[in-house]
Amino acid sequence: MATTKQKTDKDAIARLARKGEEALHRITELPGGTKAVKAFNDLRANVDELGKKVRGIDRLEARVAKLEKELATLKRAQKPKTTTSTRASSARKSSA
Repeated sequence: MATTKQKTDKDAIARLARKGEEALHRITELPGGTKAVKAFNDLRANVDELGKKVRGIDRLEARVAKLEKELATLKRAQKPKTTTSTRASSARKSSA
């Protein structure tokens, strides 16, 4: 029974593939059809490229988050030094 279902699924997919090929051939026979098919192919390629770039954004966001944490840590480590030097310079100005 499972074999019959698989065969039916394969037949359905094969029929859809044939119909798709027939539709493409009909489109290319129309005036401007070749340009339309070329535009669709270019669009597909551009969408694929865009998808790759979007997947790369996740890695970049993770790197930015890591760098932000490191920067925050460095700022916390430098705060006491900055506060001390600010107080010392303020004291010098008021005594002058």
